[in-house]
Amino acid sequence: MSKRTRTEKDLAGPCPLMRTCGGCAWLGVPYKKQLVRKQHAMEELFVPLLERFGWQLEIDPIRGMGGTSESTGKLASPRAFRYKATTPFAPRPNSRIACGFYAPGTHRIVAAEDCAVEAPGARRILNEVARVAESFGIRAYDEDAQRGLLRHAIVRLGWRTDEGMLTVVTSNRDLPHAEDFAQALLEIDPRIMCVAQNVNPRPGNAILGPETRVLAGAPNMRDELLGCTFSISPTAFYQTNPQQTEVLYQLAIDGMALEAEDALFDAYCGSGTIGLCAARASADAGRTVRLQGVEKNEAGVADARTNAELNGFIPHEATFVADDATAFLRQAARDGKRYDVIALDPPRAGSTPAFLEAAMAISPRRIVYISCNPATQARDLEVLGAGGYRLLRLSPVDMFPHTEHVETIAVLERA
Repeated sequence: MSKRTRTEKDLAGPCPLMRTCGGCAWLGVPYKKQLVRKQHAMEELFVPLLERFGWQLEIDPIRGMGGTSESTGKLASPRAFRYKATTPFAPRPNSRIACGFYAPGTHRIVAAEDCAVEAPGARRILNEVARVAESFGIRAYDEDAQRGLLRHAIVRLGWRTDEGMLTVVTSNRDLPHAEDFAQALLEIDPRIMCVAQNVNPRPGNAILGPETRVLAGAPNMRDELLGCTFSISPTAFYQTNPQQTEVLYQLAIDGMALEAEDALFDAYCGSGTIGLCAARASADAGRTVRLQGVEKNEAGVADARTNAELNGFIPHEATFVADDATAFLRQAARDGKRYDVIALDPPRAGSTPAFLEAAMAISPRRIVYISCNPATQARDLEVLGAGGYRLLRLSPVDMFPHTEHVETIAVLERA
């Protein structure tokens, strides 16, 4: 009989909700086999592109999450790696509130006491939000009737810090007993530093709305990546799997091959994480670079400026602007400015031909393209290849084990 504790056994075995939740479709597949599948998918997608342009390279082996099982000695199935978790809410009889995960292809909520791939305690925090809301008489939002208040809750926990942040999403701004309710939420877990309210009055599947305000605690939380400290506000973009984010960012930084006095342009920069990690790595190696980040979202730019200051950069060394990246680069070209390296991490839709043309007009030595959607990245690499850039390296990273999702880093050099 196994001497493992019940908790350890539960974490090592399949999730009891894997067939009803749908979030981890591959959870029952051995992790090594998952990585083989993903590697094969990337080769099927990118090898025709390599052959079309005559790029003589092999796709790197996918970077999976490491570790071996103590019981079998084989590659361990990753657990507890998602440091951001979300729940929808729905009304139940007697003013009760349902929470958990949507069943696949539906908006039927499947209750969950825990989740094998979420950070320890994350699901308990979300479940407690429902219980606290019930105690204050706050009703869950009914999608069909479009009545009620509480729509979603999002918790983010620090990977290298003991800090966390909780955001409740409501259908309107009028939140009964807001101060007492927020204080009760703050007390759910000692890691929660900030409780925020996001207002989303629009019907549909989008979780977040346009307005956010802090109800209790600090205005943000902090976490660390690659030796940098990052301040994270309630709606800031910050990667869900921080352990693999360090792998992803390090591959990108290696691909930049930054030299002393280089100018680095960070497009779609969000809160500045990629550019600041790259600038810090260069500074630690005794090479000063100039970082220019551009992001449309003004809240993201405010976070990026705070993060630059947190990590000891003066404005001349790390500048962030709220602007359209394409328009910014076009103006830079007209002004005769140069950028030695351009890094971009666009949304799933990928970049645009207009941005790629503007980037090539600056004639950077290297372009490092981080993608959360390899299909749109492959499309964009065709544009860069036709524009005179040669692919040096393509590296897949497994950011979301137990799913089909793969992220990729492409390193290109001006031919």
